Amino acid sequence: MLLFAIATLMPAALIAFGVAYGGVATALGLIYMTVFVALLDQLVAREAVNADPEAEFPGSTALLATLGVVHFALLALAVWAVAGPGALGLAERALIGVAAALVFGQISHPVAHELIHKPSRALRLMGRLIYTSLLIGHHASAHLRVHHVHVASHRDPNSPPLGQGFYRFALSAATRSFRAGHAVETVMLARAGRPGWRHPYLLYVGGGLGCILLTDLALGMVGVVIYLVICLYAQMQIYLSDYVQHYGLRRKTRADGSLEPVGPQHSWNAPHWYSSALMLNAPRHSDHHVTPSRPYPALQLRSEDMPILPRPLPVMAAIALFPPLWRRIMDKRAARWA
Repeated sequence: MLLFAIATLMPAALIAFGVAYGGVATALGLIYMTVFVALLDQLVAREAVNADPEAEFPGSTALLATLGVVHFALLALAVWAVAGPGALGLAERALIGVAAALVFGQISHPVAHELIHKPSRALRLMGRLIYTSLLIGHHASAHLRVHHVHVASHRDPNSPPLGQGFYRFALSAATRSFRAGHAVETVMLARAGRPGWRHPYLLYVGGGLGCILLTDLALGMVGVVIYLVICLYAQMQIYLSDYVQHYGLRRKTRADGSLEPVGPQHSWNAPHWYSSALMLNAPRHSDHHVTPSRPYPALQLRSEDMPILPRPLPVMAAIALFPPLWRRIMDKRAARWA
């Protein structure tokens, strides 16, 4: 657990240090999230180790809750530092904003993802609020009710088919996942006989509008614009994560027309040790889909039956921004798992 704590808490501390001292210090968070993580992945030889899948990890939930609190504090600090009346220059503000958005997309997202899978109602709510604060609250419903059910099929908006570029995928997934999640939640609400005010989309939309209003009251329209830009950057990384981890992989249709069960061959994985710790083992994605209730420290990785990415997940996400290069690297690899 110590490695997870160090990897995930360090960037927030570095960003806060940069806000406090300015100058070169404002670059530390961005350097950590990009150069430092990539160097540790590549230069430090460390074999991926599988923890006992039946082991207990009492500190794992406490770390998630801590990171949830850190997320909200960092979001407020980042928006204030970039849009507020502080002494930071334009370049310094940009460095803080980009670094914070990377943290929200690569750390807060896995944190919220883990939280919405927890049995505790309070923890699930924290996960939903994290997504809501990034103006993508519906992802909590779409992920649980749509993605896990229909993953690696055309019914899942967040499972890109072979040949689809990232930008086309993101535009489609953003609208389709919102509608699909809403439809499922509406049906579930009606079946349970619950009143309309219990619909989770009221939290997602109302909470998002509330965050925008609070930002406007505190920092004016400049603050709102900065907040929206940071959220959009974080959302792009969330969609990049789904894109990279499911690109071109499809479940086969059985004789009766139903889809085969979800297996380890239906998600891309990455064995790189430090970026995996940074993202709470999110790159061990196959095992999460096969056993969604398994805590993140116990997620398993097997190269023999799980598709493996050629580079760490953050690097592959950057490559996905250039569709021709992405397809040159990934299409043949995806075809082998067809």
